[in-house]
Amino acid sequence: MAALTCTVGKAHSVKPVGAVVMGGDYRGLGVVRSLGRRGIPVWVLHEDGQLLATLSRYARRRLPWRPGDDAERVGFLLDLASEHNLERWVLIPTGDEGAALVARHHAELAERYQLTTPPWDCLRWAYDKRLTYQLADELQVSHPWTLCPRSRSELVEANCPFPVILKPAFRNKFNRFTAAKAWRVDDRQSLLARYDEACAFVDPEVLMVQEVIPGWGEAQFSYAAICQDGRSVASLVARRLRQFPMDFGRASTCVETVDEPAVVEPSARMLEAMKFTGIVELEFKHDRRDGHYKLLDINPRVWGWHSLGARAGVDFSYLLWLQACGAAVPRSRPQIGVRWVRASTDLRTVALEILRGRLSLGEYSRSLRGPRGAAIFSLDDPLPGLLELPLLVYLLGRRAFCGGKIA
Repeated sequence: MAALTCTVGKAHSVKPVGAVVMGGDYRGLGVVRSLGRRGIPVWVLHEDGQLLATLSRYARRRLPWRPGDDAERVGFLLDLASEHNLERWVLIPTGDEGAALVARHHAELAERYQLTTPPWDCLRWAYDKRLTYQLADELQVSHPWTLCPRSRSELVEANCPFPVILKPAFRNKFNRFTAAKAWRVDDRQSLLARYDEACAFVDPEVLMVQEVIPGWGEAQFSYAAICQDGRSVASLVARRLRQFPMDFGRASTCVETVDEPAVVEPSARMLEAMKFTGIVELEFKHDRRDGHYKLLDINPRVWGWHSLGARAGVDFSYLLWLQACGAAVPRSRPQIGVRWVRASTDLRTVALEILRGRLSLGEYSRSLRGPRGAAIFSLDDPLPGLLELPLLVYLLGRRAFCGGKIA
């Protein structure tokens, strides 16, 4: 399909509808490649240290994502559209805070851009995990035991099913706690110590304690979809084969598409209740103790392995762009057994698991058989893959002295 066009300017000139990707990490790279390969012009807004997407041959222009408060960032986006003739381009955030920014200022940004993020009244149910689990309870969707302590003294008395994790309800700032996503604790004394530590990084009101469901990445499933008013128009289910770290993963390193209806039905109920429109991933973990698939998170934006969809026949980034442009989103049936690997982190996981005796070379080799897509390296766009490791070394060194995020 040729790129859609829109009529703009006093002379009513016709130009292709492009996309502004808010994020320069590997999630943004997947979006840039998906759209760029179809001839859709893409601009990348990148934060300091998130540069992979800017290295892509498909990124037409790269601009730093201006630091500041919400008003300053919204002003930057509005000025960008006006000054560079980007009106009606599709705005695609790749991180939680970018999605929250667009959702909170939906009406204002919609005057210049075509948005892929629902308004705040919808998005907040995914952004704030306290609301996520509240809605899950109302809909009788299983989730792990969770406590939102109102005080430290409540934690002292709480009957916690250790081991548990301590995590923020949302991550609106970058620090040692939010960067880790969650801290695991195995006893009450450690929990109280970690609670005191976390209070130095975030408001105590947003702290949550949640049980750890047994199992590694292989017990974790995702339902990923493009939705319109709460109804899925394109979707697939995936399972983690490996994650980093393996015991308590912060990110997927090897993922495969599967057929698992058990996560489809609760996902459909949640999305219908939210009347969600846009791209979304719901994460579940299979609890072998009771057989339930328990809701962990809802990600209302592109996630780490979203580019697996294109390899499996459901190109989420392109379908999202079509939806934002008001075009028909074609029905897609995913291919089962397709895998996605982020080699830089997967090899670390594999090496550690082999040393621990929990993975053999034969098992690792078999996990790479069949259709497979790579997160970073691509023959038609090699620079991000070639420079990922040198860039990582450079950023790690700089962070040691200056601090900051790393893509």
